[in-house]
Amino acid sequence: MRVLGVNAVFHDPAAALVVDGRVVAAAEEERFTRRKHGKEPVPFSAWEQPAAAAAWCLEQAGLTPADLDAVGWSYDPDLVEHGLPGTDPGWEQLRTDFARRAPFFLRTALPGLDPGIVRFVQHHLAHAASAAAAARWRSGTGGDSCAVLVADGRGEATSYLAGRYRDGTVQRMGTQRLPDSLGLRYEDLTAHLGFRRSSDEYKVMALASYGTPRFAEELAADLHATGDGGVRAAPLDLSRFAEQRGPADPMEPEHADLAASVQLRLEETLLDLARWLHRRTGENRLALAGGIALNCVANTRIADEGPFDEVWVQPAAGDAGTALGAALHLSAQAGDPVVPMPGADLGRGWSDDELEQVLRDARVRYERPDDLAATVADTIAGDGVVAWFQGRSEFGPRALGHRSLLAHPGKQENVDRLNAVKGRESFRPVAPMVRAERAAELFSRGPAASPYMLFVHDVAPEWQQRIPAVTHVDGTARIQTVEPDGNPLLAELLAAVEDRTGLPCVINTSLNTAGRPMVDTPVHALETFGSAPVDLLALGPFVVRR
Repeated sequence: MRVLGVNAVFHDPAAALVVDGRVVAAAEEERFTRRKHGKEPVPFSAWEQPAAAAAWCLEQAGLTPADLDAVGWSYDPDLVEHGLPGTDPGWEQLRTDFARRAPFFLRTALPGLDPGIVRFVQHHLAHAASAAAAARWRSGTGGDSCAVLVADGRGEATSYLAGRYRDGTVQRMGTQRLPDSLGLRYEDLTAHLGFRRSSDEYKVMALASYGTPRFAEELAADLHATGDGGVRAAPLDLSRFAEQRGPADPMEPEHADLAASVQLRLEETLLDLARWLHRRTGENRLALAGGIALNCVANTRIADEGPFDEVWVQPAAGDAGTALGAALHLSAQAGDPVVPMPGADLGRGWSDDELEQVLRDARVRYERPDDLAATVADTIAGDGVVAWFQGRSEFGPRALGHRSLLAHPGKQENVDRLNAVKGRESFRPVAPMVRAERAAELFSRGPAASPYMLFVHDVAPEWQQRIPAVTHVDGTARIQTVEPDGNPLLAELLAAVEDRTGLPCVINTSLNTAGRPMVDTPVHALETFGSAPVDLLALGPFVVRR
């Protein structure tokens, strides 16, 4: 089966291609259009077709739209319940009408596509399949059975799904109808604090570390698990805790306290849901997806304090990942032997010859060092900032060593320096990339393997002074572990940095500037290098110096 998955309903339009049960390609439309989250600057582009992403996925496999056997659209208009409290009837009708016409919109975006092969896949089912069907443990022993938990803002009429995944099918055990929604309440908080809804929730998670959860007990009455697989999370009057903040207003202590309080209630509620699900399923493994699964602090509490032996989080846990999940679900339903996703590097890549031609066309001076890792390590050890562009781009919001900015972790001032490069708020942390075999020496708590930067770890006291730039205010770090087998060049770079600095890690943050999607092409990389105070660009095997 050749199955294209599509997300184009709420935000993060994306496409993914699965051929005979194997993930071939996946990409978000923002990497092509340069509109972050598929929202800006056009208000209605959240519903845009991922035309460029889908066309590229097909090109990657040498297919045409006519070659497809099925298209999975990660939203089912037949499941929408009009008139639910807290929803706008006009928007709901418009969204439903848009989804029903999706096959014909896709035919326009992909000439030659047969609209009759489009299949609607429930939004949360697509999320669940994106995690459970792609989980890394499916390549090992014990079959593919696991518990699965999805939580986000909303799907067609619900905000959450819990169940068991087995033999390509999700058995639903828990759900929650709107308007109760953990994701929507976190979005409300994001907007109340002066950030962008459905976009800046990760900023709230970072801000929470600066506050005290003094409102958590009062919030518990309105934010909690109900004990039967559901949640209580109706709209809240947040102004009783802290005044609405405008984007340019100062951040007051009560804003950080409110963020800390809602964050704590989210963690406690998810823990209760995980415990309930474990009792219902008896499974020892849990797969997480949905926008809330990008909350790495909550993920860590589930992994550390929850009842499951292993927790795996889909690296593209947000709505972009539903494109992959819709394709995996239809593949499994057709009987294809679905295999785990090979990694998050599922996007575009360029050959060395193609990269060199871009450099020649740009008429910039470049070199091809005999030892790229050593050259880059010299720059980092000398406290230079490196733009690192290697291999295929990442699917999902995290830079994982393919489109990254790298710097020295032992220099506290590099936090402000990188936030200035990227135009970010000063309270935002930067994260460490660390050799997997050294991680346990530096970090505790959280899963030992963390290749997708979706958990937080405590920084060992003796290391906090040695790597202050990647130690958050609460003594934690959101680490990425690097295995030599998975990314030998990156592992070689980390070893070279340690030889020069004595530190087995580097700062890793996404290669982009404020309000822009992550760099995707070599031209994007050159543009960012030319406009930002970056010392060295490592573009494949080539380097460009400032």
